[in-house]
Amino acid sequence: MYLGSDAANFAVLLARVWVGIMIFAHGWRHVNAVRSGPGMANWFESLGVKPGHLHAWTVTLTEVFIPVLLVLGFLTPLDYGGVCALMLVALMTNHLKNGFFLNSAKEGYEYVASIAVLSITLGTLGPGKWSLDNAFDLSFPFEPKKALIVTAVVGIGGAALFLLAFWRPPKKEDSAA
Repeated sequence: MYLGSDAANFAVLLARVWVGIMIFAHGWRHVNAVRSGPGMANWFESLGVKPGHLHAWTVTLTEVFIPVLLVLGFLTPLDYGGVCALMLVALMTNHLKNGFFLNSAKEGYEYVASIAVLSITLGTLGPGKWSLDNAFDLSFPFEPKKALIVTAVVGIGGAALFLLAFWRPPKKEDSAA
């Protein structure tokens, strides 16, 4: 259920809290964007994610609620799977076309890909000793092999299903015209 040393348990706690804060900050920014008008919904539509209004809200609520569970260490592999799914959808719909590197001119995929990979890794390691998962003595799915499967299925599988159901990449404009 938890790692063998206090240092390792502190490391997974630190990772949970940092990833939680980072994703929550994005979600909170999106709360304000969604409430201020149709801009975010229109942006989703421009990426081919339809209906934009629905997905602007679902992404925003996911980015606000999953981090709370993650910081508390409750259902940790599922939480990290959710973060992974968010990042993989962002990678495919917005970042992949811009190349690997993230810089001020383009939003490459190095950041979202890194968070996706780290989410699967951290979900596999489990919540650590200082978590609600441990306090409630939840044993499934915290054995590393099962946690890896759960995190990857939620993350990779969830992203794939979302993309199949809701993403229709916009047609590229003919530059010769």
